[in-house]
Amino acid sequence: MPRLGYLLPTRERIMGGQPETASLLALAERAEALGFDSIWVGDSLLARPRHDALTLLTAVAARTRKAELGTAVLLPALRNPVLLAHQVATLDRIAAGRLILGVGIASDWPNIRAEFEAAGVPFDKRVGRMIEGLALCRALWTGKPVDWNGRWKVQAGILGPTPHRPGGPPIWVAGAVAAARQRTGRLYDGWFPNSPSVEEYPLQWVEVQAAARAAGRDPAALTGAMYLTLAIDDDAARADARLNAYLEQYYGMPAPVTRKRQMSYAGSAAGAAAWLKAYADAGASHLVLRFAGDHERQLETVAQMRRELAW
Repeated sequence: MPRLGYLLPTRERIMGGQPETASLLALAERAEALGFDSIWVGDSLLARPRHDALTLLTAVAARTRKAELGTAVLLPALRNPVLLAHQVATLDRIAAGRLILGVGIASDWPNIRAEFEAAGVPFDKRVGRMIEGLALCRALWTGKPVDWNGRWKVQAGILGPTPHRPGGPPIWVAGAVAAARQRTGRLYDGWFPNSPSVEEYPLQWVEVQAAARAAGRDPAALTGAMYLTLAIDDDAARADARLNAYLEQYYGMPAPVTRKRQMSYAGSAAGAAAWLKAYADAGASHLVLRFAGDHERQLETVAQMRRELAW
């Protein structure tokens, strides 16, 4: 039985000129009440303006009790890891250990390169910065003195508080290219792509698990997740048009380009149920759903679908 997550529409609300957070927090509470297992927020500074992920999740943590909370996905390379470790540890304490840190390196698009430049971070160094930065976070999360002599310099640094969970929250890595799959298996706690098809997913998930095994890690300890976008409507043509319009507004490029890069579904609730079940059967144990508008209705639809599937 897969766990189901829900992505809050932070980007959409900013695009729509609705920066207030009360409705976002209400959606988080509603998702938890409907039985969603996790609540997620995206991350961007300037490329796709939206609320700060960690700040908003702190408010969500205070308004919820059971749902896990995650970033889908945070860009660690844009942040000083000492500050990031401190923020994440505090958030995980507020959430009582419910935090999942979804991370990525960012796609190579002009507006994202501009975002890195504005933050003073070299785009072509983002992979190394992410790996080292997260390693430094994990060292600080032990609560023991840390000496670090790399991109960042730390001398006998002690972080307090440490995260609720010993060692810090689980780190899930986005990305479905071979290097990302290998990296996930060797170093991290979960795989969190958005591009593999139902047919590709089990083959690529096996590669992640094999990389973990080769690194002397237990593959069964890793989580296979998937980030999916849906427009649910019994009128298939209307659902398809809604999804295309949503993606074009969100990314500023033709919808077919995005639909090749990110798995999405437009159609009936029955079709959506079959599609989600196919990913679960392929090995994805945590499905994070992004809705193309009409969030209240689609939350209810998926909750009903889940009851019918006995998930």
